[in-house]
Amino acid sequence: MIHRRVYEEVLNRLTATSSVVLLGPRQVGKTTLARALADERGPAAVYLDLESTVDRRRLSDPEQFLGAQRGKLVVIDEIHRAPGLFPILRGIIDDRRRAGDRVGHFLLLGSASLDLMRQASESLTGRTSYIELASIDAGELRTQDDHEKMPSVETLWLRGGFPESLLAADDATSLAWRRDFVRAYLEREVPMFAPRLPSATIERCWRMLAHGQGSLLNQSQLAAALGVSATAVGRYVDLLVDLLLVRRLLPWSGNAKKRLVRSPKIYVRDSGLVHALLDLETLHDISGHAVAGASWEGLAIETLIAAAGDRYTPSFYRTADGAEVDLVLERGGVVAMAVEIKRNSAPAPSKGLRLACDVLQPQEVFIVHGGSSEWPAGDGITAIPLQTLAVRIASSRR
Repeated sequence: MIHRRVYEEVLNRLTATSSVVLLGPRQVGKTTLARALADERGPAAVYLDLESTVDRRRLSDPEQFLGAQRGKLVVIDEIHRAPGLFPILRGIIDDRRRAGDRVGHFLLLGSASLDLMRQASESLTGRTSYIELASIDAGELRTQDDHEKMPSVETLWLRGGFPESLLAADDATSLAWRRDFVRAYLEREVPMFAPRLPSATIERCWRMLAHGQGSLLNQSQLAAALGVSATAVGRYVDLLVDLLLVRRLLPWSGNAKKRLVRSPKIYVRDSGLVHALLDLETLHDISGHAVAGASWEGLAIETLIAAAGDRYTPSFYRTADGAEVDLVLERGGVVAMAVEIKRNSAPAPSKGLRLACDVLQPQEVFIVHGGSSEWPAGDGITAIPLQTLAVRIASSRR
C-alpha cells in the first residue's frame, strides 16, 4: 500500500476541528484511507457507506443513530448522496460542542467538490475543514521497505496515479482499467451530478481537452469543434473541474507593467487519463506523440501543487512578449517559487523564464526535469528532478 501524504493531515485536522470533508474523484483512495484510519481507532470509529443499502437503513433515523455515536469518529462515505444530512450533522456537532466535546466527530467523503462544498458550507460553516485527495503523485513514490519497491516516476507518468491503474500487472491491464473508469464516469457520475448535460458531448470535450493538454482555454474554439455554444462548453468544463478530473490553472494576477495572458490553462489532472483518452498504451506510444511534453508538464504541476498544499496559491505566468513560468507558487502575496518544467534530463533556463523572474522576483527558481540529478543552472536557478522537489516542498510544510 502506498502511504498517502494527506493521511497525517486528516489526523491533524480531526484534532483541531469537529469534522473534515475529504474530496477526491472516485477510485482515488478516499475509502482506503478512511477505512485505515477507522481501523486504527477500532471500536472508537464507525464507517458508513451511503451506497450500501444496509448503511442507508442504519440512517433511516439519522438523528437517533448519529446522536448515539458520541465519543466515536463517524466516517460517512458518498456523503453527496444525502445532502439532507448536513443540517443534522450541524445540530449534533453543536450539541457535542456545548457538552465540551469539540473535535473529531465526523469524516465525510465526497466525489465532487463544488456542489458538496456548497452544501457543507451552508450547514457546517466554522465546523468543518476541507482536504483534497488527488491521485498518487511523484512525491509519494518512495521505497516503503526493503521488500516493497514503489513504481517509477516513468510508470506513474504513463499510467497515472489512480492506485488500480498504477499498480496493475501490466500496461495493457492498466489502460483497460482507465478506459473503464472514463466510461463509468460518463455513464454514472455525469447523470448524477449533471442530469441535463449530454454525456456523449462531454466525452468529446474531455478528449479534446486531453489533446490540448496544458493549452490556454479557448471556449469559442471548443464550441465550434463540438457544435455547441461557448456557454455550453463552459458548463462542460465546469463539470469536469467540479468532478476533480480537470484543473483550470489561473494566470498570475499580480501587479505587473506587462500585457499578461488572462485566459486560464487547462489540464486533465491525471496523466494516465490523458493517455487513455488519447489511446496511448506504452511509453513508446507517448514518446512519439505531440502530447508528451504537455502530459509531463501536467504530471509535474499536479505533483507540485499537491506537495505545496493549500497554503500556497498556484498559477502560471505568461506575457505577450514571451516571458513565461509554467508554475508560480505564491504565499501571502509573495512569489515563493517559480518553476519551469522540461521533459528532457539536461535542460537549460529559457530566456522567457529569466524575463518572467525579473518581474515576479521569486524567492526560489527551479527547472524541473525528467532526469535524476540536481545542479545549479546559473542566475540562482536550480535544475532538479520532479520527485526531489516534490519531497522537499512537502517536507518544508511540517
